[in-house]
Amino acid sequence: MLSRRSMVLGAAAAACSRNQSPPPGPAAPASPSSSSPQPPAATTAGAPAAAGTVPKRQLGRTGVQVSMLGLGGFHIGNKAKLSDEESVKLIRHAVDQGVTFLDNCWDYNEGLSEERMGKALQDGYRQRVFLMTKLDAHKADVALQQLEQSMKRLRTDHIDLVQIHEVIRATDPERCFAKGGIVEGLVKAREAGKLRYIGFTGHKHPKIHLAMLDEADKHGFHFDTVQMPLNVLDAHFRSFEREVLPRLVRAEIGVLGMKSMGSGDVLKASVATAEECLRYALSLPTSVVISGQDSFDVLEKNLRVARSFKPFTDEERQALLDRTRSAAGSGEYEAFKTSKKFDGTEQNPHWLEKAEL
Repeated sequence: MLSRRSMVLGAAAAACSRNQSPPPGPAAPASPSSSSPQPPAATTAGAPAAAGTVPKRQLGRTGVQVSMLGLGGFHIGNKAKLSDEESVKLIRHAVDQGVTFLDNCWDYNEGLSEERMGKALQDGYRQRVFLMTKLDAHKADVALQQLEQSMKRLRTDHIDLVQIHEVIRATDPERCFAKGGIVEGLVKAREAGKLRYIGFTGHKHPKIHLAMLDEADKHGFHFDTVQMPLNVLDAHFRSFEREVLPRLVRAEIGVLGMKSMGSGDVLKASVATAEECLRYALSLPTSVVISGQDSFDVLEKNLRVARSFKPFTDEERQALLDRTRSAAGSGEYEAFKTSKKFDGTEQNPHWLEKAEL
């Protein structure tokens, strides 16, 4: 298995070196009321990207480059929107159009999201992407069971990035790093060649993210990536952008932006367009912005934003922040911060303890 994995990774690395030159590291972000932070330079220079390509950014200190736009895994498992066949076609079209970063999770749609993505990654597509999934369990042995299930559904012998999903409780950091905890399990899996990089995700409060980073420092552990909400309302309320993003940039940890449209609620507030929301997140020093895309129409619109991307000027950024400040309020349009609506492991606590959906 390891020799085959090495061949696959070597081919991917060779392709990257032929087609891309590494961009410089991202600069630290400014506060919402000051000048605009700049994304990695390689994504902002030159003419708009051609069809079949998406600009790439460096993933922290890993040396890997990934498409600045990522395909979200949850939406491709939505039976109401997509059949199995349509989902496979959508994933493959995204890859054909230059999206190399694919997101997923062990629990998404009771495993259907991973199953569909696994089908799509046959016929040579697996070798063309950087594949990420997330695990819920906090115990090493259970996490390893979930990992085996994810690998089987995704039809792969290794996953490029595995993240600890939903670090949303104040007690989560200590539990994850405890003896016999998930971090211990993921390190063993990495040593066995089943995964390459390790990260964590969360959407509840920036202080929990900071506590997770503190716990990592205490144990001499470096996360390769961190995933968190980054959008025009987050800039004003319990802001991951202001409190967590600068620390990630300093530590050269890959920044995975999510909920650029607040799971759609930012659009309901009627203070910003979908294009403005995505462009705002891309203007931050993110390695990739993961977007839910459940139709070819949504995918094509997002591709157009990525290919024609130019970061906001200071004036554009300030005008957008001024326009969205009142809507940010107390988190009404970021329910993932203020309610349990999006807390999968709160609604299904057994996911933390068992490898059973």
